[in-house]
Amino acid sequence: MSGLFLDITGLRIETVPDPRHERPAAPILRGVDLRLDRGQVVGLIGESGAGKSTLGLAALGYVRRGLRFASGEVRLEGTNVLAGDQAALRALRGQKVAYVAQSAAAAFNPAQRLLSQIVEVTRIHRHMDTKEAARQAVELFGRMGLPDPERFGTRYPHEVSGGQLQRAMTAMALAGRPDLIVFDEPTTALDVTTQIDVLAIIKEVIRDFGTAAIYITHDLGVVAQVADRIKVMRFGAEVEEQETAALLSSPRETYTRELLDVRKTGGAARAHDSGDVVNLTGINAAYGTQEVLFDVSVGLKRGSNLAIVGESGSGKSTLARVLVGLLPPTRGRMAFRGKPLHHRLDARSAEERKEIQLIYQLPDVALNPRQSVGEIIGRPAEVFCGMSRAAGLARARELLALVELDPGLATRYPNQLSGGQKQRICIARALAAEPEVIICDEVTSALDPLVADGIIALLLRLQRDLGVSYIFITHDMAMVRSIADDVAVMQNGRIVEQGPKPSIFAPPWDDYTHLLISSTPEMRTGWLEEVLAERRMEAAGN
Repeated sequence: MSGLFLDITGLRIETVPDPRHERPAAPILRGVDLRLDRGQVVGLIGESGAGKSTLGLAALGYVRRGLRFASGEVRLEGTNVLAGDQAALRALRGQKVAYVAQSAAAAFNPAQRLLSQIVEVTRIHRHMDTKEAARQAVELFGRMGLPDPERFGTRYPHEVSGGQLQRAMTAMALAGRPDLIVFDEPTTALDVTTQIDVLAIIKEVIRDFGTAAIYITHDLGVVAQVADRIKVMRFGAEVEEQETAALLSSPRETYTRELLDVRKTGGAARAHDSGDVVNLTGINAAYGTQEVLFDVSVGLKRGSNLAIVGESGSGKSTLARVLVGLLPPTRGRMAFRGKPLHHRLDARSAEERKEIQLIYQLPDVALNPRQSVGEIIGRPAEVFCGMSRAAGLARARELLALVELDPGLATRYPNQLSGGQKQRICIARALAAEPEVIICDEVTSALDPLVADGIIALLLRLQRDLGVSYIFITHDMAMVRSIADDVAVMQNGRIVEQGPKPSIFAPPWDDYTHLLISSTPEMRTGWLEEVLAERRMEAAGN
């Protein structure tokens, strides 16, 4: 079945005015149009705060708290969903339309097992009994490449990796076989090898079921593989919209060209001290009785950047938790500035806690929703630098400007910020302690290319000025090429290859390293199909 399914015209969304604080309504979307046929995919790209997620949610007849529909229409199969009541909207969501959120960790109920949450959606909207819904969920787990599909659903959200949780959420959206799916950064938390499989499944579902989709992303390589058209947004308005191939080859607007150019740039090598500021030797670690790290040895040179890469669940973030003292290793040694570093955070000195900071992968769960931005950033300055509360808040405003945010955001709370803004708040909080080592766990995964490029430039400038050293945990091989001095490749809790960046990226490659490099999406249409065809040929040859 084909034909127009979604028709958004003149949509304006604004903040709810607050007379108590003399705060008038402010525009978020400024008269945006979007048309989508069945079986088509439109990609939304643009910087953080451009209105991409707001537009995607509006297709479900939803606005976040503090916002309101000001004017315009959202029509699904000719029916204006904004004119319906809440009961009609509830019946629509999950059956006709579905949403895959950017942060699966914040979207799942931590007190319920994964299978029960997915079964609930299917049972309510597709009128299945529990047994049939569970069978279908297990089938989807398998199609999404999740480990041990029969038992995966018995786990709680905190018992799986971020990438696995994101795939589980995609499975939950697909379970109801909706007519429209809004994908809000669905592969942000996925490693490059898993991302290919998920993108292939998304395209397969859209093709097989005639599903329309809105694909929100900051990764131009990804959107090139799934979208028929791309709409570029900025400041709540459309910059331009073209067929995907045309936009990638001949962008009309300067802003679009800047987005494309950022993806193509790389970084130059930096000089650094040859001595290790951090050294880990023979590290093993476990969650309960389950061993997850095996004989890991790695060092970080002063003033340098070490990139730790690998698939979701390979042990990258676990290694970071070991280093900061949140997960004591079962064996091995750690050293900081040549001196033994205690395995437990609570046994380390205040100076040691100050000098090693961690920027978390998921800002939604890393920021206290009851604290203002100023309190979140100012607290480390008070604890580690001896500042008063007033001085800490003043320092927070300085750091907000440093990470290219309005210092006025200090009075806001996390739920009033975009995903990219929240990630920058996490960066500012780490900088507040004035550390020597910062562990960056997927720090640019939620950011659009221009903002991510600015954040990396900021971190590198601080490195030049302050001599800070970074450990970048990432699955973004393009970023590794840009920022890394040394690279450690992890698989199944072990380091399979490590060394200076030029030796890692130059052939001959380790088989697994080659898989990671070859799985990084290229900014052209048809790349995904080429990679899948090559893998089918390799599998047939084996």
